Amino acid sequence: MNTMNLTLKIWRQPNTAAKGELKTYSISGINDHMSFLEMMDVLNENLQKKGEDPVVFDHDCREGICGACSLVINGRPHGPQQTTTCQLHMRSFKDGDTIYIEPWRAKAFPVIKDLMVNRSAFDRIQHAGGYVSVNTGSAQDANALPIGKEIADEAFNSATCIGCGACVAACKNASAMLFVSAKISQLAMLPQGQAERNRRAEGMVAQMDQEGFGACTNTGACEAECPKQISISNIARMNREYLGAKLSSNAV
Repeated sequence: MNTMNLTLKIWRQPNTAAKGELKTYSISGINDHMSFLEMMDVLNENLQKKGEDPVVFDHDCREGICGACSLVINGRPHGPQQTTTCQLHMRSFKDGDTIYIEPWRAKAFPVIKDLMVNRSAFDRIQHAGGYVSVNTGSAQDANALPIGKEIADEAFNSATCIGCGACVAACKNASAMLFVSAKISQLAMLPQGQAERNRRAEGMVAQMDQEGFGACTNTGACEAECPKQISISNIARMNREYLGAKLSSNAV
């Protein structure tokens, strides 16, 4: 076990309307086995002992499942490893390091306070079509709707998106196309998702644009930073789904 002393440059912003700034904090005796969020907990305990306002940051499961731990660390969403922030450990840093900690940067993700942002735009996109509303009744036998393994695997890979928003934070245009395409692809490849296929593609893309996310320019930064390694091939599939939906609408 090793300990380290660190300098933290943390974005502090009291509310959405206020102007934020980076503030400097020194922290010592950090165990290199700690997770990054545990290190933040230690910082906040120290600040509270001094009577100072603790740093607000988002988290929930701390098991790499929910994606709530949305921090940009030294310019990279979730930090130097392709994982969620809660699964990043302090052994990824060295004694004496200066670490910059900022919130997701996107117009569609306004800062609530400090490092916490409002990601409800993703919820509204999901509500616009990322579901199956067919009355399915009781569960069917497993072999009632046979699905090829390759298709099932691809649908499952898309479904692993946790909606953390790292793709948006990584993109120079703050595009949400990796997230939206994963949600569209997941259902487009399964028989249960066929009834609303066209409406889903049109609705979710329209909502994405309405939220103010940027366009995709195929730099691949989203895929490189995604903690669940969602493939940008989903974006090509989403474009095909959207084009097919528009052609069908125009043909009516």
